Amino acid sequence: MKKLIFGSLLLSLTFMACAGTNKENKTETNNTNEVKKMGTIHLTKAEFLAKVANYETNPTEWKYLGDKPCIIDFYASWCGPCKTIAPILEDLAKEYDGQIYIYKVDTEAEQELAGAFGIRSIPSVLFCPMGEQPQMAQGAMPKDAFKQAIEEVLLKKKK
Repeated sequence: MKKLIFGSLLLSLTFMACAGTNKENKTETNNTNEVKKMGTIHLTKAEFLAKVANYETNPTEWKYLGDKPCIIDFYASWCGPCKTIAPILEDLAKEYDGQIYIYKVDTEAEQELAGAFGIRSIPSVLFCPMGEQPQMAQGAMPKDAFKQAIEEVLLKKKK
């Protein structure tokens, strides 16, 4: 069933590239007591090894280190279509704040990390559910496909 759902997500890909902004947003309160929700989180290789998976110490076994499921967007800043879906990922990071993380890895700055995951085209998006193997998708996805993957693959909600 999961493979069928994820397979349908792969069919909806449009094979564009994706990227994002170069800032990390964190949840915080301002002077009016409004909560600013977390946005996407940019990762370096060192942060990836600490927050996601240490593939150097566990090269043959996937062991997700996070406390919530995550999406990892491997992107490049020069990619035009990357800029198109960046706001989608930002919106989803805020919508699912507290439930999932959405990480971004700049493949130009983190070439070793991208190589370790066999990234040959962008975007490549890694969906990491809790206690299961990650699933990779290539190409840009529309917002509804991302939402479906979040709900069904990461959060395990049935329609």
